Formats: sequence, structure tokens, C-alpha cells
Amino acid sequence: MRSVAEASLGINEFTAVPKLPCDIYAAAKTPCVAAHAITRALYANYGGPLYVLKRTSDGALHAITPVAPGGPANAKDHDDFCAGSFCKIHRIVDQSGRGNHLDTAPGGGSVPTASRAVDASREPLVVYGGSKVYAAYFEGGMGYRNDNTSGVAVGDEPESMYMVTSGDHFNGGCCFDYGNAETDNLDHGAGTMEAIYWGNLNWTGRGDGQGPWVMGDLENGLFAGNNTHQVSNKPLAGLRFVAAMVKGRSGNHWAIKGGDATKAGALHKMFDGPRPRGYEVMKKQGAIILGIGGDNSNWSVGTFYEGAMTNEYASDDAEQSVFQSIVDAKYQNLIS
Repeated sequence: MRSVAEASLGINEFTAVPKLPCDIYAAAKTPCVAAHAITRALYANYGGPLYVLKRTSDGALHAITPVAPGGPANAKDHDDFCAGSFCKIHRIVDQSGRGNHLDTAPGGGSVPTASRAVDASREPLVVYGGSKVYAAYFEGGMGYRNDNTSGVAVGDEPESMYMVTSGDHFNGGCCFDYGNAETDNLDHGAGTMEAIYWGNLNWTGRGDGQGPWVMGDLENGLFAGNNTHQVSNKPLAGLRFVAAMVKGRSGNHWAIKGGDATKAGALHKMFDGPRPRGYEVMKKQGAIILGIGGDNSNWSVGTFYEGAMTNEYASDDAEQSVFQSIVDAKYQNLIS
């Protein structure tokens, strides 16, 4: 295995992993309907595009694929294409085959102008012990969206989602979300969203301490449990990489989980029970957002490495296996 320092030179060495997050969800009969990652494939047999770069010097587009099916992103290809110029992430490709790609978010009810694309090379890092990759690094005013999705949960239908994010890049701006939102970029009230939130915005809900917290953005409210008051959602401050999960189903039930994305057995169930008052029956609309709120509120900062959504309520065992796959990816800082 090559050293982390060697990885900084763009040298990739990868040993195939038999099961990746969306393989695990599928085996548990809760298949992914959206699979997004800048860092790696989320299916063992996936070798297609992960994301599309746009070079500002000439407007050229270029898709970045894994180095091999099921592998990490090809950072050397990324670096070669962007050499001598500036690149943005033009599109985050949906690996599920449903076409739920994420493009820069259009204007909405909160911010009427479109959100911007992220700097494609702002944060290099390492996965699988020796493969340099990049992240989607949001610096405010940036976000992605798809308002015309396929297979994403609507109404009170069940769904599950996870995201891997940075534990040390966050703020209290609204709202660093990944998940289900309104299809017209407007705020339609309580229950019209179901998304993972990461940050320390103390609005309608919060966890213990000063944050940051994994919470659910259910529209017109960020919640760490079933009310607007503090619940036992341990802060994850100090972690470099964080895995966050939210899931919900009919019958007024949802759950929040989070933990150290580099440590086996570190996934904690932070809440599992009824939703807050006024959210008993959800009215989800099925758009997908990343880095913004449902009405294009884009004042947050954060980092996105990978994430996926299902249209079923995943079992705890499946989520533990997905979490272990995240740990097995060996997220770590790049040492130059």
C-alpha cells in the first residue's frame, strides 16, 4: 500500500471492496434511489461518472470516474483536466441509475438567485489508505438540487438516507442539508422536507452542548428529536469525519444516528421515536437538495463526501453495515 504522502502525488492503489453502501441497502430490500459521492463508487460494480467538472478557462466539461469499478475517484484525471485553470463541480452524478443527478440549485423563496457551484479542488483527502480524492467544499452561497426526481419518497412514504461530512467545517447558517425537499424551491410548511442537517444552528431544536449536531430538517424546523427542546443528541464536535443518518416512515416514526466515520462501532442512535407535534403525517415532495435548505437558503458552510437515499425504511442492521462500509473507506486527511 502506498503512503498517504505518495497519494498526494495522485498515485492511486485500490483493492476491490465486495460490498459498498448501496449494495448493502439493496441486499436489505431497501435499495438506493439516489447515490451521490465525490470520493468513491457506492456500488461494487459501478464504474461510471461520479461527478462532472467544469473548467472556467474554456467552459469544457469532463466526467470523473472511479479508478476501477467500485473504487475511489480518479484524482489524477481530475488534476490533469484542471491543471493551469480553475474547476468547479458542475454536476454530482447519481450512481443509482435513476438519473437523480444534482446540479447547481436555482433560486428559491429565501434566496431568489441561483446558488453557486463549489470549487472542485478546494479539499483533497485520502480514502482506502492511499488514494487521493476530492470533496465538495461549500463556502456559503453554494448548493445543488434536483426538483424532478425518480423514485424518491413523497407524502408519508418511508425513506432512509446517510451522509458523510466534515466534523470541523460547519456554521450556524441555514442550512447544510442533504435529503428530501420541495419541488418548487419554496417553503410549503411543516413536513414538506425530510433531510439530514449538520451544523450548530440553534433554531427550533438542538442537541446537547454547543454542537455541531446531526438533526433532521423537516421544514420550518430543525429537530434533534420529537420536540423543540434539547434532547440527548450528543455533540460530535472534534471529529474530523462524521457519518449522519436520518430515516422516517408512516405511523409517525423517525430516527437520527451519527458517529465517527473512521471508527468501527461508533454509530450511535441519537433519537428513535415520534416526530414533533405538527409533523405526525409527512408531506414530502421528493426533490433532492445538497448544501441548502428547501427554499434555497444557502448561508451554510459544510463538506460533502458521499451520501445516498432509499425509498424504504432501512433496518438498524443494514445501517450498521453501511456505516462499517464507510469506516472501511478509511477517510483521512491528505498529508502533503
